[in-house]
Amino acid sequence: MTDAIASLAEGGHDAGPEDGPRAYVFDAYGTLFDVHAAVRRHAEAIGPDARAFSDLWRVKQLEYTWVTSLMGQYRDFRVLTEDSLDFCLARFPDVDRRLRTDLLDAYRRLDCFPEVSSVLAALRKTGAKIAILSNGTPPMLDEAVSAAGIGGLIDDIFSVDALKVYKTVPAAYALVTSRYRTAAPDIAFQSSNRWDIAGAKAFGFTCHWINRADAPEEYADFAPDKVLSSLDGLVEAAA
Repeated sequence: MTDAIASLAEGGHDAGPEDGPRAYVFDAYGTLFDVHAAVRRHAEAIGPDARAFSDLWRVKQLEYTWVTSLMGQYRDFRVLTEDSLDFCLARFPDVDRRLRTDLLDAYRRLDCFPEVSSVLAALRKTGAKIAILSNGTPPMLDEAVSAAGIGGLIDDIFSVDALKVYKTVPAAYALVTSRYRTAAPDIAFQSSNRWDIAGAKAFGFTCHWINRADAPEEYADFAPDKVLSSLDGLVEAAA
């Protein structure tokens, strides 16, 4: 962590709850929004490869964020989502390419996981800020939040688009500490992506890995503070 980023992670405090996190910050895609919902809506039209198609779309989408960041380049998340879908359509030539528009429209309005609204409402009662920190562009995130009907439960949306670089670059996590003037350990960060948890933990956040798929542990040097099977565990911890 650079000295400038470290100073943000260790910075002063704004007013907040006397006990517990000063902010609950959520990754968006895979944590609040089900990234496989878009393909699931069109699974019958896609055919027997629908699950593999969806998995590959997600893998390539993330791969493109890391590769472009390492090259010192930037293409926004909407474009990378389209690029990765085009790769999948080429990889699965039996899938009708006319589904491209429908799949992208569905991705703009992904389903929330079922517990999201109730968990966010409960956490707001603690007095903590509720925020999103995502690779998504601001228009993508605004549309997803609006479509899910959770806009009234979110205080702030942080997008790496402001930096033109993707997580897990420390500056992405510093967007939160800089805005809230809060030390990193006072931020509770939630993600279903283990690589994202590793990056956030390296930055200094208190991290909850939402391991919905019961995936094996990795990144042992940057272990989460808690592993939860769903967001419901946050409410139990805050009670």
